[in-house]
Amino acid sequence: MRIEASSPEDYLAQLPEERRIAVSRLRDIIRQKIPEGFEETMLYGMIAYAVPLSRYPAGYHVRPNEPLPFINLASQKNHIALYHMGLYADQALLDWFLDAWPRHSQSRPDMGKSCVRFKNPRTIPFALIEQLIPKMSCDRWIALYEARIKKGTR
Repeated sequence: MRIEASSPEDYLAQLPEERRIAVSRLRDIIRQKIPEGFEETMLYGMIAYAVPLSRYPAGYHVRPNEPLPFINLASQKNHIALYHMGLYADQALLDWFLDAWPRHSQSRPDMGKSCVRFKNPRTIPFALIEQLIPKMSCDRWIALYEARIKKGTR
């Protein structure tokens, strides 16, 4: 489900109420907790937090004219998705997240490589997400990206 939106506010306005409440809360957490250096934007039809080209001119290796993505937030057809590239690139961060998950949720995590899927907006472990967001600085993300993803070693 791709939403055509020109801004995060426009994106949120197009969501059904229950999804809008949950995605807005996730957005608020990200905006409050994300380290300096990332910018909120729209990428790939999702709310995105990326390293701007002014800070990392090389951009995203598959789309060099676009900022380097870090976190994306989306309302998909059957779930709300939080895409956190740090979980994909940093095994220690992923291990921490998976270890902490049971203290915040009764269900098993539904995850892809960088994607955490939430099928029920009422059961999103917001406190865990609040702890996750500040765990990776912009400089650390750029270093991991260059070392592992850009070079294809992940």
